[in-house]
Amino acid sequence: MLADRYGVKPVLVAGLLVQALAIGAYLFVGRLGEFYALAVVFGTAYGGVMPLYAVMAREYFGPRIMGTVLGAAMMVSSLGMALGPVLGGWLFDRSGAYTWLFVGSFAVGLGAVAVALAFPPLPRKARTAAA
Repeated sequence: MLADRYGVKPVLVAGLLVQALAIGAYLFVGRLGEFYALAVVFGTAYGGVMPLYAVMAREYFGPRIMGTVLGAAMMVSSLGMALGPVLGGWLFDRSGAYTWLFVGSFAVGLGAVAVALAFPPLPRKARTAAA
């Protein structure tokens, strides 16, 4: 609904920023309720952002190669989700804390925001056709 009203790119950027800030905020919590609250914030932002990737793929690359673009994006994200827990466990084993996992995840989240911001504005024709 927000993407229909304000556009896909601004909502995607905002959602990715909320995710990054939520992960970074894990560094400052110590009680179980705080962890649950952050999980709800992160999960809501994640769930709101995921459908936008299909819309972005269609608007920027067209429907003919949408499957290829989404397949590549999902492959990269799946690799990250598969390697994240392994790397997090390795970092915990080395340092005895999850601090570096949260710092690294926060940095990756900010990187995602930067990549989303780098997408050029859609031509007016594509914006009106998508609406």
